[in-house]
Amino acid sequence: MLNFIYYPVSWIMWVWHWLFDSIMPNSPGWDGIAWALSVVFLVFTLRAILYKPFVKQIRTTKQMQEINPQMQAIRKKYANDRVKMTEEMQKLQKEHGFNPLLGCLPMFMQIPVFIGLFHVLRSFNRMGAGTSMPIGGSASGGMTAEQTRNTANYVFSADQVQNFLDARLFGVPLSSYITEPVDQFKAFVDPGQPIDFSRWQIAAVVIPLMIVASIATHMNSRASVARQSAEAMDNPQTRIMNKLALYVFPLGILVTGPFFPVAILLYWVSNNLWTYGQQHIVFGRIAREEEEAKAAKEERLRAAAPKPGARPDKTKRAPTTVAVVDGEVDDASDETKSAGGKKSSPAKGQGTTKPAANKPSPGQKPSQAKPGGARKSGSKRNKKKGRPGGR
Repeated sequence: MLNFIYYPVSWIMWVWHWLFDSIMPNSPGWDGIAWALSVVFLVFTLRAILYKPFVKQIRTTKQMQEINPQMQAIRKKYANDRVKMTEEMQKLQKEHGFNPLLGCLPMFMQIPVFIGLFHVLRSFNRMGAGTSMPIGGSASGGMTAEQTRNTANYVFSADQVQNFLDARLFGVPLSSYITEPVDQFKAFVDPGQPIDFSRWQIAAVVIPLMIVASIATHMNSRASVARQSAEAMDNPQTRIMNKLALYVFPLGILVTGPFFPVAILLYWVSNNLWTYGQQHIVFGRIAREEEEAKAAKEERLRAAAPKPGARPDKTKRAPTTVAVVDGEVDDASDETKSAGGKKSSPAKGQGTTKPAANKPSPGQKPSQAKPGGARKSGSKRNKKKGRPGGR
């Protein structure tokens, strides 16, 4: 049913095993290392494919933290109208180019690969009831040790299945696990040969891998939480997810570890190692981009600000003038000046330009003189004769 997952996982693992097996063929102890490296590089291949979605996930998470206050305001405003709340939140996400699915894509894509690898590894030993495998894609279960050693496993031939079952890493098979029934140990040796490992030896390999995988998961989650903003930390949903990532997921590895094959725990450890390095690179690059953007903004502000000690450049305004044109008064602006700074002469028939009358100083009585030189001179003559001005 899930062959579209099992076959690609098998092919990637097959390619890496072929590559590493060709480095030191027929070397004692190398078979286990070559199979282990094929699992590790299966993880690296997957994570390399998911690198760009991972970067999108980080940027989407930061973007979600930035718009979280606005989303909280929408929830508060439309608490009694779920339809309107959904519409406004979708509108806000669209305005900011926010896609919540991008934040979950890397995790969702890793889940089927993990399931596929778990199934392929368990299918090397098909003695247990419920294990399925494949001749022509048909399901079978409960095979004998001899049958399981002579049955192909997806893209792996029967000879490669035997090679995998005989390979040892730290003295135990790669698909063995702590809770595996003792009867199924027979598949890991040639028929009639004594079993060369014990359950305690499996536990001695599995338990340290469980602890390392659990601690690595916690540390990666802790590094991710430490980069969250204060606004995000105040969000109840974010706090719940942080607790799950920091404590529940690492504890889940310790609880389920005894049921996982050695190779699955190798997958988990190598996946965490990749995550640690990838987070360091991606978060460092994003931090540099933010610093560069901040420095560029400060540089623009410094360039726009006046230099220390320099007076602001204030444009001088020309005095307001009154133009008498055909008996009408009109204001003249600085545009009446020519490029050389001189006043342009009025055209013929357009009247003359006179300065506007000065405003009286505070407390000073307004002048009674009327415009016109004749009235002004008349006032002076009347003053000299001691008669009041006017009629």
